Amino acid sequence: MYTCKINSDLQEYDQFVSQHPQANLLQSSSWAIIKDNWKSERLIFLDQNETLVASALVLIRPLPLGLTMLYVPRGPIMDYQNQNLVTFVMKTLKKRAKEHKAIFAKIDPSLFLSKTLPDGSLEADPLTQTAIEHLETAGAKWTGPTQDISDTIQPRFHANIYKGYFGEEHLAKRTRQNIRTARNKGLEIVFGGEELLDAFSDLMKRTEDRKNISLRGKDYYQKLLTTYGNDAFITIAQLNLVERKKLLEKELHKKQEEAKKFDNNNQSNKSLQNQDDQKRLQSELDFLTQMQEIHGDLVAISGTLTLEYGPTAENIYAGMNDDFARYQAPLLTWYETALHSFNRGKKWHNMGGVENSLDGGLYNFKKNLSPVIEEFVGEFDLPTSTLYPVANLALKLRKKLRK
Repeated sequence: MYTCKINSDLQEYDQFVSQHPQANLLQSSSWAIIKDNWKSERLIFLDQNETLVASALVLIRPLPLGLTMLYVPRGPIMDYQNQNLVTFVMKTLKKRAKEHKAIFAKIDPSLFLSKTLPDGSLEADPLTQTAIEHLETAGAKWTGPTQDISDTIQPRFHANIYKGYFGEEHLAKRTRQNIRTARNKGLEIVFGGEELLDAFSDLMKRTEDRKNISLRGKDYYQKLLTTYGNDAFITIAQLNLVERKKLLEKELHKKQEEAKKFDNNNQSNKSLQNQDDQKRLQSELDFLTQMQEIHGDLVAISGTLTLEYGPTAENIYAGMNDDFARYQAPLLTWYETALHSFNRGKKWHNMGGVENSLDGGLYNFKKNLSPVIEEFVGEFDLPTSTLYPVANLALKLRKKLRK
């Protein structure tokens, strides 16, 4: 009833994936180029009418002793309500796994157990339970609703902004105030590509140092930009220290002239407010003078790198200069990044994973932008070797050690 073709035409593959309701960047053909430390192959599935009905970008990870594991991130893409199709695709993946001497194949479908809307209401997808049953009938082992963000290769909970829920009118009052603060402090948002790479890479390095984590380097970010071309962009929030200082000096002079009108013994509210304003302005001027010596006249404060695919946009990386934390740059940067994606015709903008508990630094920051919190169904394993139990245990142990 169905047939499978391996490494078929790129355009045919991407046209199907990018237009499918389950479209995801991690199933784009270009993602195999990014993950070139793994081998890969593209599978397409045709029905008896030669109509393309399913696809899978398969990443092949080398393991010791010449063995491998297969991984299908956010795929396969298909109608999971069709048991015959699901069975054929799983059977094909098992066959490909054995061909590559894989201990098992792992899939991570773009299916949702639930979605939490910005108003707090919860929507469960009734079709997902059927999909789980069809996958298990086809021999896939569901790892279940995992509890920790590190329990799966890709986070199971994501914060996704949809165009219909986007706009400052949808944001909480405090979020709007923080965005207004960033704008009032003179931050300028710029969009671009390779010309912003040095600034972005520096922000990412600062983020690594601040969080004591290891991320990626400039060469990797360059690779993302080169591979996705016009479907990739960097957003930078920058501050012109010279211009900001001129504005502050002008405001300070105005306050000083205003203070001359007050009697020395006058401790009215206006007089006290004037004194506080002068202290605030002078404090920021002193700070900017110090920062100018370190960073120069123009400094990048916050940045994001976004990849687009079909109707989707993914905020892949983000960094900031913590010296300027008081300027509220990240919120403005992320807001303007999403707005830019929507202006470019995208339907949703994924800000990436959050803690499964919906309580933590990632969640508490991203919830400011009124996202839909999407709970993915998680991972399924297709064992193809008697070594699977040992390999699965080793994989779980590795995740715990990394955590």
